[in-house]
Amino acid sequence: MDLKQVAGKLKPNEKAVLKEVDSFLAKLNSGLKMHKLNAEAATGGSIAKGTFLKGDHDVDLFVKFSREYPSDKLADYLEKALDKFKFNRVHGSRDYFQIKSKNLMFEIIPVYNISFSHEIVNITDASPLHVKWVKFQFGKKEGLADQIRLAKAFCKAQGVYGAESYVKGFSGHVLDILVIYYGGFMELLNNAVKWNPKQVIDFYNTYKGRAIEMLNPSKTDSPLVLVDPVQSNRNAAASLSNENFYIFIEKAEEFLKNPSAKFFERKKFSLAEIKKRANAKQLILLNVQALEGKEDIVGSKLLKAYSYIRNQLVINNFKLHDSGWNWDKKKKAVFWYITDKKDIPKTYNWEGPPANSNDFVKLFKAKHKITFEKDGRIYAVVERKFTKAKDLIKKVISDEYVREKVNAIK
Repeated sequence: MDLKQVAGKLKPNEKAVLKEVDSFLAKLNSGLKMHKLNAEAATGGSIAKGTFLKGDHDVDLFVKFSREYPSDKLADYLEKALDKFKFNRVHGSRDYFQIKSKNLMFEIIPVYNISFSHEIVNITDASPLHVKWVKFQFGKKEGLADQIRLAKAFCKAQGVYGAESYVKGFSGHVLDILVIYYGGFMELLNNAVKWNPKQVIDFYNTYKGRAIEMLNPSKTDSPLVLVDPVQSNRNAAASLSNENFYIFIEKAEEFLKNPSAKFFERKKFSLAEIKKRANAKQLILLNVQALEGKEDIVGSKLLKAYSYIRNQLVINNFKLHDSGWNWDKKKKAVFWYITDKKDIPKTYNWEGPPANSNDFVKLFKAKHKITFEKDGRIYAVVERKFTKAKDLIKKVISDEYVREKVNAIK
């Protein structure tokens, strides 16, 4: 398989994209100037690094403010300069704005115009420094932008891309660091299959092999500890989940065994495909209406509702063969669970204390009607509340924990 050919297909029509971006930037800077703000808008993220993927639509723009403005007022000042645009203000650690253009969605983020990491006031202030660091690394080795595009497309196709709380995957910044650290996409995969839990990558060897000991424990509660080369006190991969960490390793192994361009193709959600996957097993589908609000918060609530239902199936001893969820990032979501069609037994054996623990045995027997001894322990025969997975789910989706996280579910 020719990776150069794959990388070529991932490149957008840069002239067309940059023309639209430059046109929008000119209008934005004109608005800043008209309102006499000591600030300047510039490209950020993948568009500034030259790693923008064909088919992507989100473009980050940073409005770099002078330090004379209070940090908590930057978004308010920026909003004044957007009076000629139709925008959506998104709440966060520092509010930012979304504006839809012809083919692109611009995210306009107010930051301080800084040169060094010690000047960072809000986490968003670090983003332009990330861009600067990546572009500096590109000067050391040719072709890294294409290698990062491959890594991003690979992760998107496997569903493990994005640091949002409802994804908990590999962010663009994390993939930038990993590809640069290892020297390319294939080098990343060849090393990833050898990763251990609590894998530590310290680009500049800042902590001399002691990153987990020396970083704040709250920053190392992830399977990959990636010391941020721009902010050494930060784990860039802190939001990565165990599940996505191992999916990435598994897919890396599969790709290395049998390389194919299909590993870079994003599959559209298909109920027909899920029904085919269920085959003769029981497929339970839930149609969900999402709440309104910020994407990250709404998505996180959907994930919690999906996971709660999934966990209840497991806790209640139903055989779960597969499950997943899909959200259109608007109002509609689907949760799906594949279980055995056969009902589970009406009773199960609950393990109690050792048979020679007289006091505990008495208490255990007092709580349960039917008990028996086996291999030196006392067991109770307990009746299940649910023997059908569908009956359990009907009950679970009415739980307050689920109902407060969705608008509707059936």
